[in-house]
Amino acid sequence: MSLFLYPIIGAIAGLLAGLFGVGGGAIIVPLLIFIFSVQGFPEASIVHLAIGTSFATIVITSISSVLAHHKLGNVNWSVVKAMTPGLIIGVVLGSTVAAGLSGENLQLFVGLFLLLAAVQLFTGAQPKAAFGLPSPAVLSIFGAVIGGFSAFFGIGGGTLTVPTLAACRESMHAAVATSSACGLPIAFFGALTYGWHGGAIDALPEFASGYIYWPAFLGIAMMSMPFAKLGAVLSSRLSERRLKRLFAILLLVIAIQLLLSR
Repeated sequence: MSLFLYPIIGAIAGLLAGLFGVGGGAIIVPLLIFIFSVQGFPEASIVHLAIGTSFATIVITSISSVLAHHKLGNVNWSVVKAMTPGLIIGVVLGSTVAAGLSGENLQLFVGLFLLLAAVQLFTGAQPKAAFGLPSPAVLSIFGAVIGGFSAFFGIGGGTLTVPTLAACRESMHAAVATSSACGLPIAFFGALTYGWHGGAIDALPEFASGYIYWPAFLGIAMMSMPFAKLGAVLSSRLSERRLKRLFAILLLVIAIQLLLSR
């Protein structure tokens, strides 16, 4: 039964990736935690498997989302170029720390983080940027922080990158599009690191390579690409205020579910 659920998760995650500039991890991780629990996977590895698999699928989702946003002309590639070195360093460090935590504690941190992100977006509470985008060096530092937290919480980085760029006076549409591009290096190196650390674990399900479960990856990736393109088109047609509010509500629902299911 779970094999039929993976494509549904992929469709939802792809739509959200294109719509909100997130990799879909905020949806994929909690849903995979639930499905892996039902499948009877080893409890100690469920959250790590969900995060590692999520990162692998976000690679595919991000490619589709980035191409769609680039076609619409909304990606600020100079920002992506400046942030990428920091993103890679942060992802490797964050994934390494998360791999050493218990699944229950990791789920608690993920839920609390998403809850704070939802409140911030809904209220619009963020620092005022007086000078617009900072220098490439500062953007790289931002990237390291975003990459570290994203890897730790198993997300593509949109929940941090979008508010950060919005605070730097980027339009919401540009922030969403640029965030989707930044999510690609986060997902790629996150998947590599989680796969590497999971390789030392013996009690993992069949068809898993480290903390990446391939049946889930294939089912999610299959549907995420076409729906990511649809989400990007819908994103360009929504007002910035409505886009922020919808994103905040989405994060709030996910955060509550994660915290209550511990």
